[in-house]
Amino acid sequence: MDRLLDYMTRSAEAVRATAEHDFGTEMETAARLIADALARRLPLLVCGNGGSAADSLHIACELVGRFLRERDAYNVIALPADVATLTAWSNDKAFDTVYARQVQAYGAAGGVLLALSTSGNSKNVLLAAEQARRADMRIIGMTGRTGGALAPHCDVLFNVPADATPMVQQCHACLYHHLCDLVEERLAAG
Repeated sequence: MDRLLDYMTRSAEAVRATAEHDFGTEMETAARLIADALARRLPLLVCGNGGSAADSLHIACELVGRFLRERDAYNVIALPADVATLTAWSNDKAFDTVYARQVQAYGAAGGVLLALSTSGNSKNVLLAAEQARRADMRIIGMTGRTGGALAPHCDVLFNVPADATPMVQQCHACLYHHLCDLVEERLAAG
């Protein structure tokens, strides 16, 4: 029980530090970018690796299905969800370019890429951001403390003040849940 209490305490401290970091401006900007794109039926593409890939699926689920409101579906694609493309392209070409390839296929000018990387240094996420920029998409990043190599590619960056991967991902979950709420609210308001 002491280990659980210690882990939960460290988690709460990471979330509190993220809340105190005050991402208010970033959150409003990200919600506006996403809502504006979705209102025009432009895509929100989401990607990440490992736990961040699972978070990508979670985000798409909340926005294609529903988060807190009954509404029409939004045009959101979790890039790690396409297992056939993911494995074929990675096997035949390179894992580093698998998300960039999908951004090339599904991206559109005015759309948004939401890129998750706890380190900010995932090569396939970086290349996806570069492809998104070439496609004239906006880029929102969620990373750990430094932002890593992804930071300069982002229009909006949520670099949470944590270093350990599980803590970063727990803070990301709080941020993207709030982001989903704001996007729904903006789109419901018209």
